[in-house]
Amino acid sequence: MTARTTRRTTAARSRIAAVGAMAVAGTLVLTACGDQTNSGSGTKETGGTATAAAPLADKLPQSIRDKGVIKVGSDIAYPPVEFKDGSGKVVGIDPDIADAMGKQLGVKFEFENGTFDTLITGLRSKRYDLAMSAMTDTKDRQEGVDSETGKKVGEGVDFVDYFTAGVSIYTKKGDDKGIKTWADLCGKKIVVQRGTVSEDLAKAENAKCLKAKKGKITIEAFDNDQQAQTRLRAGGADAGSSDFPVAAYAVKTSGGGKDFQIVGEQVEAAPYGIAVAKTNTQLRDAIQAALDAIIKNGEYEKIIAKWGVQAGAVTEAKTNGGS
Repeated sequence: MTARTTRRTTAARSRIAAVGAMAVAGTLVLTACGDQTNSGSGTKETGGTATAAAPLADKLPQSIRDKGVIKVGSDIAYPPVEFKDGSGKVVGIDPDIADAMGKQLGVKFEFENGTFDTLITGLRSKRYDLAMSAMTDTKDRQEGVDSETGKKVGEGVDFVDYFTAGVSIYTKKGDDKGIKTWADLCGKKIVVQRGTVSEDLAKAENAKCLKAKKGKITIEAFDNDQQAQTRLRAGGADAGSSDFPVAAYAVKTSGGGKDFQIVGEQVEAAPYGIAVAKTNTQLRDAIQAALDAIIKNGEYEKIIAKWGVQAGAVTEAKTNGGS
């Protein structure tokens, strides 16, 4: 899932600039998450059984407490944020954080696989209670505005922010085509995931290239980031773009570290948010309380360290912190 967003180029899905301090060959952990199970065909449950011992259970809407499940829409093809390991289990940063919050709330978080650019629609239609998928918290999303047209397309969502990161460009290893910045993409081809900040950035940069008469950027968008990586790996593009943690993970793992390299600096630092319907304020506040609880008790820090992304950690759960 490349920066998922749709974050705008001018004010848009990424994380904190400080994440740039993470070395690509650094500590992104390849091991799977502990005791999580895949309930089949892209669905996964995580979290403890609802019990009176769960300290924050009474903060949830009664309907969710009765079911004991929070349904989460997610594009489960975005390592290390959420993905399936070699045995088919759904693992990653998001499932681990959800598991820890579930213990606080006394419910299970059930991850359902979906295409990234349809997750908010699924939230609006009540197919999901939450969307948690490395989704950038932006004002456009909060207000239900299409970032490309500027037109109102829905009622918007609220976000509980849980991580921060920026967007990176990567190329085939040893063949950067002279690409160091977004401006270097004029006249070249880039692959991205559809509905992401990376796609927004590429479109905005293309407009600049055309205005300067430096050549069109050919943009090929895919349903998920792994498809984009496959295209680049096969020589079908000059570069790709994803959120920094995802790009760094691909650089470290694809082809044993021989396929890709990150070029230039990450841009568009912004928070990832757990999306909740505007009308579901009680659930939003319960999620915020649960996230704050695991930050304070140290579970959040352990999860972030496990996946080697400490530079993107947050110190408190904020709502609608994106710009």
